[in-house]
Amino acid sequence: MKQRFGRVRVALTVLVAWGAVAGGGLTDGVAANAADGALRRTGAVPVAPGVTYGAFRMTVPHGLVRGHLLTIDLTDPRVAVDLLHPDAVGARLPVSQLADDRGAVGAVNGDFFNISEGQHPGVEATGASVGPEVASGRQLKGAVPDGQRFGPAMPPGATTEDVIGVGYDRRARLDRLTLHGTVRTPRGALPLGGLNQYALPVGGIGAYTRWWGPVSRMRATCGTDTDRGAPCSTDTAEVTVRHGRVAAVDGRPGAGEVAAGSVVLLGREEGARRLRELRIGERVRVDHRLVGRGAGRLRWAVGGFPIVRDDGPVAGLDTVAVAVRTAAGIGDGGRVLYLMALDGAHEEGQTGLTVRELADLMDQLGAEDAMDLDGGGSSTLVTDDGDGTGVVVRNHPSGGAERPVANAIGVFSTD
Repeated sequence: MKQRFGRVRVALTVLVAWGAVAGGGLTDGVAANAADGALRRTGAVPVAPGVTYGAFRMTVPHGLVRGHLLTIDLTDPRVAVDLLHPDAVGARLPVSQLADDRGAVGAVNGDFFNISEGQHPGVEATGASVGPEVASGRQLKGAVPDGQRFGPAMPPGATTEDVIGVGYDRRARLDRLTLHGTVRTPRGALPLGGLNQYALPVGGIGAYTRWWGPVSRMRATCGTDTDRGAPCSTDTAEVTVRHGRVAAVDGRPGAGEVAAGSVVLLGREEGARRLRELRIGERVRVDHRLVGRGAGRLRWAVGGFPIVRDDGPVAGLDTVAVAVRTAAGIGDGGRVLYLMALDGAHEEGQTGLTVRELADLMDQLGAEDAMDLDGGGSSTLVTDDGDGTGVVVRNHPSGGAERPVANAIGVFSTD
């Protein structure tokens, strides 16, 4: 992978007024920005059939904003989109590596994730994402409790279960994925409160499969449903189920790979008490699935929080905090997917956007619905470099280098 930040492969770059490209009237927030200075984008250039790339710049009251956009035509049979992720939920890799490993022609970073544990000394940060993950139809993890999330404040009504994804009908949509799970034991059925998550609900039981990876599960018992920084629980239990029978019982969360054919159950408080009732050799069955509210299953999905719904910004978005941001949007009734990342500051006067300004921007790009993804040092957009050697990082990541992330949205070409 070659780090050629900001290079655009186009013989002639044509700058056009944003309003002329996007069409229609500007929202109040963006109209003010247009009056304040230039609001322009480059002509789109092809990355692959059905996939185009372009850059843009605009001025807002607090400075200059630069960004990068991938536009994906989901009706083109030569295009596919999927979730990129490391081999384990509890792991991180740079977007460029995730893309190169899968042969993607474009990608943008995904969900917020468990990046640090300063409030819990001695507890390992897992790198696992906040929201649900579905990749190639495989349901990898559920959502942590709302109070355990990382990232900016969500607008009213949003939850960590909110996702953006594409169904088997090749239509993109916003949805909400809720974990439905049960632990069936000789003493009755127990509700499952988590799947490969870095945080479990108070009193709950979580299941950890081979997709979790070797990282410690200790973090899952720290914090509460409303306070991420609350102390770790001391009332815990862990049970290993191998081929449908209890193989081991322990009082503390463990670490290490979960073997194929096994599942580790981790409980805290009431969940721990119920797990301590199990005995070696007893039969246990663990069932789990993520259930959406939309029609049909999602082939891939990633978490974030909605910022645009039904052609307009959602209510209650933050209008104060300015940051480098990443977003994914949906246009033309789910037939078009927009992936956008801003530049980190690399020239005098350059700035980011508030979440409300981000919503206005995605609305003007043509997004009928849009999701805020992880930003700051995570914001990264890559495309194929055109010479068969990998992808190019198109934006300038904050700090001058890519940050390893939990997942990314990858674009593929079968042409």
